[in-house]
Amino acid sequence: MLTISAIKADVGGIGGHTRPSTRMLQAARDALREAVQRGLITDYDVTHTGDDICLLMVHGHGNDNPEIHELAWSVFKTATKIAQEQALYGAGQDLLKDAPSGNVRGAGPGAAEISFDPNAKERRAETIMVFTADKCGPGAFNFPLWTVFTSPLFCAGLMMPSMKVGFRFTVIDMEHAGADRIIELDVPEHHIDLAILLRDENRFGIKAIHSRKHPHQQVVSVSTDRLHTIAGEYKGKDDPVALLRTQNIFPAPEEVVSPYFTAHYVAGDARGSHHMPLMPAPINTAITGVYCLPIVACMAYSVTADGKLSESVDVFDNPVWEATRLKAQHKADEIRRQGFVGPAMLPVQELEYSAFRDSLAELEERFHIVERAAAQYQPAD
Repeated sequence: MLTISAIKADVGGIGGHTRPSTRMLQAARDALREAVQRGLITDYDVTHTGDDICLLMVHGHGNDNPEIHELAWSVFKTATKIAQEQALYGAGQDLLKDAPSGNVRGAGPGAAEISFDPNAKERRAETIMVFTADKCGPGAFNFPLWTVFTSPLFCAGLMMPSMKVGFRFTVIDMEHAGADRIIELDVPEHHIDLAILLRDENRFGIKAIHSRKHPHQQVVSVSTDRLHTIAGEYKGKDDPVALLRTQNIFPAPEEVVSPYFTAHYVAGDARGSHHMPLMPAPINTAITGVYCLPIVACMAYSVTADGKLSESVDVFDNPVWEATRLKAQHKADEIRRQGFVGPAMLPVQELEYSAFRDSLAELEERFHIVERAAAQYQPAD
């Protein structure tokens, strides 16, 4: 068995929430190179999306392996130390505990992992896509994943024999603290039930998707931890990562990315408290847009049976996406012209920046009750 682990965290940015420093990224690469040399992992890549560092690791130790997660935690601790030395903003902000209990889940970093048999007869080759998003929550992937895996308007491959049986979605209640509270729904039969849940991207998120024709084959994994649920207060946006396997019995890459043409609105943005469009961006893009315009990057790889990565393809670094980036900027401009009113900001129960709620609490204390005068009965003429 091979395992792909993508573990991602914000541990410091230059001049604000822009990007990690060159030293931080180099330290991460050095640590993973050493892990290959001692045989813990077989290959790796290190990228950043906005101010988040993503560690992509291939190994044979299965999901939630303590050594792999401890390696990621150690890398983020090292990068945090460098960020502190360089006086970067938000140094170590996603490391919410002193140390993980053998697993970074619930400790701050986001983790997506998939294990598979590289020699399975139904898979002629192993191809993967890694989606990394910044300035938004795990529910940002709800719309694109629902459309790709339920609608032939976005994925014509769903009409093929290998996929028309459908997929099984595992959905998690991201507001539930402690043990995972999940539901499994089969599509196409329950795609409306699935939509009822996924419309609320702040509470329900897709955790995993499996093939129903080949139930042992997982196609999607998404990080679903919400930082405010872990910490009890706003500690930065959740900035999710998603792994998707593609081709053969799964949707093709061109189908997987088709919903991102929409530049759909997501919760997040500046202080995690607004609605803004999600803009597809090249990998290693810094956050410098208005109100921290949320971005998503996508890298594609092939994986050999012995766990080696091919050269990578930066999926959104293509002229075809320029029109979508312009659309995202126009959509951002329109909703930002609405300022703080109505849907431009999240509803008060979703405002993650505690200072907003504190300001409201101060005003609540100033309200007072005005008794209405008793109505006087006036007989009709």
